[in-house]
Amino acid sequence: MATMQGETRRRRTAAGRGQTYVYGNAVRKLDVTREIEKKPVRKLSRTARKNRERAKYMSAGYVLFLSAALAVTGIILTGYIGLQSDITNSVQHISTLEKQLNDLKLANDEEYSRITSSVNLEEIKRIAIQELGMQYAGEGQIVSFASENNDYVKQMADIPK
Repeated sequence: MATMQGETRRRRTAAGRGQTYVYGNAVRKLDVTREIEKKPVRKLSRTARKNRERAKYMSAGYVLFLSAALAVTGIILTGYIGLQSDITNSVQHISTLEKQLNDLKLANDEEYSRITSSVNLEEIKRIAIQELGMQYAGEGQIVSFASENNDYVKQMADIPK
């Protein structure tokens, strides 16, 4: 009875098909190529065959359309690559100009620092007073007036006293 139960557990019949599954190392190895060759070939319907035959060949209009589409795509891509190249060149040119600007600003700042550090205000005051005869302004000599622009004043006529 025990062998019968074990046998039942190992072999099971597929539902309604009459096939037996064997579990374990006693399973037969099937030749897959032979099974594929046995497979029945379905017969195609007439419309399916016609569609497949028609799909094998391309009409002249379709080939012309594809050629035109390919040409337009090529022209667009060539233009796109040209624009990308122009943008890259512009970015490089801008980078070069920015570097030149930064170099000029640095040189200008260094020159300004050199000039301001070389100016001796006491020497300028001495030359202005002793050699040129300049004097400090007195109280009655300073005239104040309101200006619309704070940037600079341009004298168009004599200042009244």
